[in-house]
Amino acid sequence: MKRTYQIDERKAIEKFRSYLATNPGSIQMVMPLAEVAQRLRHGVSQMLFETERELLTLIMFNEAAWLGGSGEGERWGTAPGSLIIHGQKIPVARPRVRHQHREMKLGSYELFRQDDTMQRQIWERVMRGLTMRGYGPAVRECAPAFGIGKSAVSERFITASGQRVEDLRKRNLSKLRLCALLMDGVEYRGEHFVVALGIHKTGLKTVLGFHQGASENQQICDRLLADLASRGLDLHQGFVAILDGSRGLRAAVKKHCGEKLLVQRCVLHKRRNVCEHFADEQQPYWDRKLANAYDLMSYADAKRCLQQIQRELQHVNPSAARSLEEGLEETLTMHRLGVPAELRTTLRTTNPIESAFSRVRTVCRNVKRWHPGDQRERWVGSALIFAEQKFRRIVGYKALPKLIAILEAQVRPSKAVSQVA
Repeated sequence: MKRTYQIDERKAIEKFRSYLATNPGSIQMVMPLAEVAQRLRHGVSQMLFETERELLTLIMFNEAAWLGGSGEGERWGTAPGSLIIHGQKIPVARPRVRHQHREMKLGSYELFRQDDTMQRQIWERVMRGLTMRGYGPAVRECAPAFGIGKSAVSERFITASGQRVEDLRKRNLSKLRLCALLMDGVEYRGEHFVVALGIHKTGLKTVLGFHQGASENQQICDRLLADLASRGLDLHQGFVAILDGSRGLRAAVKKHCGEKLLVQRCVLHKRRNVCEHFADEQQPYWDRKLANAYDLMSYADAKRCLQQIQRELQHVNPSAARSLEEGLEETLTMHRLGVPAELRTTLRTTNPIESAFSRVRTVCRNVKRWHPGDQRERWVGSALIFAEQKFRRIVGYKALPKLIAILEAQVRPSKAVSQVA
C-alpha cells in the first residue's frame, strides 16, 4: 500500500508529463564559448555532466514558472535538494511552489530524483566487477556527489538484486517452446544451487529458474521442476533433457517429464568421471581416446569404439570400466537420433549452462563476507540474470528445425496411442 507522499509524488509526475504533452514549448540554455572551452579542458564527459545538471535545473524552474503563471501556485524561493545523474546524487537548489500555505511537489524534481535508475546502474556495475568500496571512487564525476558510499551502494544493490531475483522467480513460462532442457548444479560456499536453462526452438537460451539446497538431491530437483510447471512450462512438450551424471536430477526429470523423455548425458562429465580413476599423467591418454570415440558420426561406430575401450579398461582399471558402462547409452542419444554434426557438439554437453556458472563464480568472488539469509540467493540469481543478458544463440542453431522434426517424430507415436486409448 502506497503512502500519501508517494501518491502525491506520482500525481506530480503525471501532471508534469501531461504539461509536456499539451504544451510543447522550448527552453534555451546559453553557454559562453569561453566557459565551454574551460569545461572541455576536463574532458567531454565532465562537460556533459555539468551541462546536464544545469539543464535539469532549468527544466525545474520552467515548471515552477508555469505553475506560478497559471495561478495553481506561488513561487516561494528555493530549498536544498538533490538529483540523480549518472548513478550518483548531486546537490542542487530546487525551486519551491506553495498553494494555500501548503508546498506543492514539482513533477520534474520528483522524476529526476527517482531511485530506480540509480539502483539499476549500481546492479549492472557491481555485476561487471565493481566492489562496494570501489564504487564511489570509480563513478564519481562531481566533487560534491553523494549517495555512492559503501553502505548506500550496498543498500541499493540489496534492493535491486532482490527485485531481479523475484522477477525471475515469477517469470511466465507458458509461451516458451523448448527443444532442450539443461539442468545442472553449482556448489558455492557450502550451498548447492540447481539451475534449469532452456534452449528455445530459435536457438536462444533462457534461465528458467534455480533452487537452493544442501545438496543436488532429487527433492531439490523436484521442487525446481514443480516450480517451472506452476509458472506454465509444459514439461511434456517434447524436448531432450541434457544432464550430468546426477541420479537425483535424472530421477526428478523422469518423474515430472515422463519415462519416455529423451535424456542426453553430458559427454564431458562422463569423460571426466572415467579419467578420475587414473593418475594425472595417465588421464590425457584416456580422455583423448574417449573424445575420439564420441567424435565419430555414426551411432554404431561410436558405440562399438566405446565398448572396445570398456573391454580394454576391464584389464587396466575395472572401476573406470564400470564408470564408463553406467549410463553409456544415454551419452549417445544425439548419435542415435541422428542430430546434425553442427548441433551435436553443443547439445551433447552441459557447456551452455556451465558458461552461466562461470559468470556466477566471477561475480561472487568480490564478496568477502557472507551472511545468513538471502545473500547467496541474490548474488547467484543476479549473476545468472546478468549472464542471460549476454547469451547468444547456440552454435548450430540453423540445424534446429531438423532436431525439432526428430523430436516431434519421437513424441507423435505416444500421442497417437493416448488418443486411441
